[in-house]
Formats: sequence, structure tokens, C-alpha cells
Amino acid sequence: MKTNRRTFIKQTGVVASSTVFSPHVLLGATRKKKDKLGVALVGLGYYSTSILAPALQETTKCELTGIVTGSPEKIPKWQQDYGIKDGNVYNYQNYDSIADNPDIDVIYVVLPPSMHAEYTIRGANTGKHMWCEKPMAPSVKECQDMINACKDNKVTLAIGYRCQHDPNIQAYMKVGKELPFGKVKMITSAAGYFDGRTDHWKQKKAMGGGVMGDMGVYALQGARLATGEEPVAVTAQASTTRPEIYHEVEETMMFQLEFSSGARAACHTSFGIGMNYLQVNYEKGWLKMEPQSGYGGNKGSMSDGTEINFPLKRQQPKQMDEDAQAIMDGTPLMVPGEEGLRDITVVEAIYKSAAQNCEVKI
Repeated sequence: MKTNRRTFIKQTGVVASSTVFSPHVLLGATRKKKDKLGVALVGLGYYSTSILAPALQETTKCELTGIVTGSPEKIPKWQQDYGIKDGNVYNYQNYDSIADNPDIDVIYVVLPPSMHAEYTIRGANTGKHMWCEKPMAPSVKECQDMINACKDNKVTLAIGYRCQHDPNIQAYMKVGKELPFGKVKMITSAAGYFDGRTDHWKQKKAMGGGVMGDMGVYALQGARLATGEEPVAVTAQASTTRPEIYHEVEETMMFQLEFSSGARAACHTSFGIGMNYLQVNYEKGWLKMEPQSGYGGNKGSMSDGTEINFPLKRQQPKQMDEDAQAIMDGTPLMVPGEEGLRDITVVEAIYKSAAQNCEVKI
């Protein structure tokens, strides 16, 4: 049995469970069929510059065709590096005129979380498909407004959860679904790093800062994806060791989740501690991942000797290609807006628990 399961995972791979979602596709009847979708990046900070733009050069189903920035000094280098036309360069004031640009099919919002709702909603109103980085938004209401705007405009909304496109993460999701070791009993999930910056949006409440919405989402997803369930209650504790920096938002959050099946999870996230691991204990075995949410090279093992180690150079090209293919085919997105909403529903409960020092039902 051990060999069969190991062989099955190695040979057949794994497929992430998809949320039921029927995207309304504008391609086809109203647009000429394309082999690649044109993508415009909104916000040219670190993630766009160092991660997404290079990753788009590795994709086969999409390509970088536009940029939106409030920093005009960045434009010449982006045009030189990626051949972006003058007519495909926008700022935050003329952003809405993307509606008239056939070179751009998808808008990818890569801004501080406090700006996600505004630019996703404005983007949806242009009739373009929307991708939005995580965390989806600081509040449940904003997440729902984003989902509604995309549905009203008959465009799709994908959240940038790169990890769910990673076959290593899909492997432990598969175990949680098929339960070869019995029911999930206990989970430990952690994600964090030491951030030495002292004046960044992640440290500012008004911009959607705080570790919970950033690295905390990975710790939360570790528990949610491993069980395949949504938590029903949470108890949380926020703390900081650097109050001179983290005086508006938390540096560290510890939270404990309860699931209806009886499973429990102890989760940790921090901007002051380097950690990235997941351990799932079942009735008759265990699964370990370390790292569990790295950009590439996530790997793990199971108590029966099965290894989880699918080589993947980078997650982002796979993420964007799979999202683009779903748009072109009119098939369900792997990580639609509803998935981002589920996380923020729990995040709101975590903040409430930490503030009130009590258990919060979800």
C-alpha cells in the first residue's frame, strides 16, 4: 500500500480542489480569440519588479503588455526592459481608460492591501479580468464588494495565492481529502521572517499592514488546506518585541483554530521570527512540510516514507498561466475571489479575538 500510494502521487500528480465558481468570460463572442492574454501590472514595487515581471517572461499563456504606476521615473526602464508601448502606460488618474485598450485583457493589482478594493473595482468596471495579490483586502466587506463588482461586469477575479498552484501544496491537500492516515487531529502551521524595515506599508495600519494579512495568511492556509475545512472558532494573541516599529499593527500573531471535525490547529506568524513549516498529525500517521510556503522548493514527507518533492522553479509563472488558461477556456479558476474572502473572514475573527482576549466563533 505504501509503494502504491507513493507511486500514485509521483506519477499522477495532484490537483487542488476548486471552489465552485462559474466565471463569465468576455473572450469569444466579444473579443478575438487570443493565444496569450495581455497583462497590465498595477503598482511597480518589489513584487512586480523582482517577481511578477520576470515571471511573465516565462509564461506561455500571458504576457506583460501594460503598466500602471504613480512613479513616472520608473517608466523608461520598464519600457526598455519589456518593450511596453507608450499607449499602454497608465497612471492612477487615467487608469480607467484601460477599458479602450485591446492589448490588455487582465489587470493584476499589486498594491498595498488598503488599495486592493478600489483598484480591483475600478478595473472590473473597465471590463477587464482581474487578478489581485493577497491579502485580498483588509475587510470582509471590501472582499465582497470586489467579488460583486467582477460579477456585475461579467469578468473573473483570481487572488494571487501562488502556493495553491504548487504541486507540493496540492499534495498535502490531496492527503487531507483522501485521508489515507485517518482523520486530521492536530496541525501546527507557521510562516514568518525577520523584517528589518522600519517605515514600510506592512507596518502601517491605514495601508493594510500587520503580519496577519501578510505572512499570517500562509499559516492560516496551511491549516485550512490541510483539513479541507473552514474553522468554526478561533482564539488569538497579538504581540511585538519592537514596539517602536510595530506600534500600529502586530509584529507577531499566535492563533488557535477549531474545526467542526474536531481537528485543532496551532498557528504562528511573525515579522520578527524566521519560520516556515507545517505538521499535520492524523489518527494513524503524520505529514510534514518545510518549507510550506516558499517561492520554490517546498517539500515534505509522510509517516509511511512517501516524499513530497515536486521540482518547481517558480510558482508565479504556473499561477499566471493556469489563471490565464482558465479565462480563455471559461473554466473555474483555481483560486477565485471567494477563496480570498474565506481567509479574510477568519482574519477578522482573529483580530477580534486578540483585541477582546476571548474565543470568537466564526
